[in-house]
Amino acid sequence: MSLSTSRRLALLTSASLALLAGCGSSSDSADAKSAPARVAVVASTNVWGDIARRVGGDRVDVTSVISDPDQDPHSYEADPRNQLALSEAKVVVENGGGYDDFVGRMLKSGHNDSAEVVDAVEVSGKTAPKGGELNEHVWYDFPTVAKVADRITAALTKADPADAGVFERNAAAFKAKLAPLEAKEARIKKAHGGEGVAITEPVPLYMTEASGLVNRTPAQFSEAIEEGDDVSPRVLQQSLALFSGKKVKVLVYNEQTSGPQTEKAEAAAEAAGIPVVPVTETLPKGKDYLGWMTDNVDALASALAK
Repeated sequence: MSLSTSRRLALLTSASLALLAGCGSSSDSADAKSAPARVAVVASTNVWGDIARRVGGDRVDVTSVISDPDQDPHSYEADPRNQLALSEAKVVVENGGGYDDFVGRMLKSGHNDSAEVVDAVEVSGKTAPKGGELNEHVWYDFPTVAKVADRITAALTKADPADAGVFERNAAAFKAKLAPLEAKEARIKKAHGGEGVAITEPVPLYMTEASGLVNRTPAQFSEAIEEGDDVSPRVLQQSLALFSGKKVKVLVYNEQTSGPQTEKAEAAAEAAGIPVVPVTETLPKGKDYLGWMTDNVDALASALAK
């Protein structure tokens, strides 16, 4: 083979490889352009984050600011990663009602005034009772959760109109799975309506109220625990007497905020043979919202049946 022929073959081979490489690059670019960007969603807690994910499916990227059970939304301090996520979010889901005020502050400091903000308390329509305080833990209220799912659907549709049908179908499927939870509460109400319950914080009250149970805990006790304040000796004794006097059937205990006074309540309940049902404010590891709430309602029903 002559030298010129070798050179011609080398040039031909190089050109062919370049052409193939160019075709591959063009195809990759086309694939990237054909795949629409996912909607960036930020939720204040993994509770609302999970619900947003159920509605959005694979068309959303969800960041949950509070995902560690040891984190307290009331005292959360912004970190750069979450600040950046909020500054770029198209949809934001917050609890509202003073529970997660950091969301508004971070949106403002991130100069993001174009995001669709879903405020769960606002969507719920719930307000503080006369002379009382608003119970902001609305994720324990299943009708509110259904309304929030609808509002998330609307917000995602505005951000991504092409996938409106996907969001609507996902929301409908999610809400259908809330119905059995409400049915379980109705059965508890039929069997145990009017019976007394004690709590350490207002966290589970929407669930216990929907189940027909009456909260007999002194308001000063649960409010002090929620605010991280000391309970007066008089109020503590009144609370402990609920168990020794068998005035309640169950203690529903927020295990994320335990302390000496709540531990005394738990010990008093156990000493009196009264079941204790632990609850949390954020999703336990490995659980989704529906599985978590199913466990909570089932635990309440089982405790009352003892």
